[in-house]
Amino acid sequence: MKNILVTGGNGQLGQSLKQLANNYPALNFLFTDYEDLDITDATALDSYFAAQQIDACINCAAYTAVDKAEQEEDNAFLLNFQAVLSLAEICARYNAQLIHISTDYVFSGRQNVPYTEEDDTDPETIYGASKVRGEAAAIGYNPDTIVIRTSWLYSEFAVNFVKRMQELMQERPELTVVYDQVGTPTYAGDLAAAIIEVINFKAANPETAIGGIYHYSNEGVTSWFDFAVAIKEMTKATTTILPVTSDKYKTAAKRPAYSVLNKEKIKTTFGISIPYWRDSLAKLLAK
Repeated sequence: MKNILVTGGNGQLGQSLKQLANNYPALNFLFTDYEDLDITDATALDSYFAAQQIDACINCAAYTAVDKAEQEEDNAFLLNFQAVLSLAEICARYNAQLIHISTDYVFSGRQNVPYTEEDDTDPETIYGASKVRGEAAAIGYNPDTIVIRTSWLYSEFAVNFVKRMQELMQERPELTVVYDQVGTPTYAGDLAAAIIEVINFKAANPETAIGGIYHYSNEGVTSWFDFAVAIKEMTKATTTILPVTSDKYKTAAKRPAYSVLNKEKIKTTFGISIPYWRDSLAKLLAK
């Protein structure tokens, strides 16, 4: 049985992995959060890995307060860069596979075709810059690291766009949602399943070099406005939803106008089938 450490276990992706854990009896998942394991503490990491004999680490922990990061740069880089470097070092020391989760915010959003893993990063936020540094540190120190960039994550857990829209549609007769930011929603349950497929692939092909950057989101393209309309339709809400431009919402951090991710690499390498975003949204809402 392989021991799989999941950091950030109380977040959306961590809790989605918890939901799936019982389906994989050959994998022993160890879920931690800050209270259990401070990943910014290299000594604590070393003690934990030595005691638990970790075979793989899925790093779901991150500083994700995008706007707040503009004023808390040190905190963002501590968790998104320095802690990731520590994890890369410790995984290399104990021969454990590191799977690190990153974001579409590493790109500027000025492109108009889906971003590939080879496209240059050009973040326009502190959050995005901290995630770029984390990616580079992890792969630079430990080339076996697998970085998975994702976008627009939502689930039945924590705070996210789908849950917030459902709440607002019950409270208000009218909502405005931006239509000039385009990307792809990602159901955390689908991403969790894909990560487990990656782990199983590595276990079955231990000599195959698969380190590097991969993209994962659901299939398809939409705007936040159309995403909201889909939620309205599927929940049979009566709220009127109006499209607005991003300049109507002043935020500390600029959002990418276009952050569609090309997923061919992860599909080809691991044989992963990715659901269409509307199908996954319907699956979640049916729960």
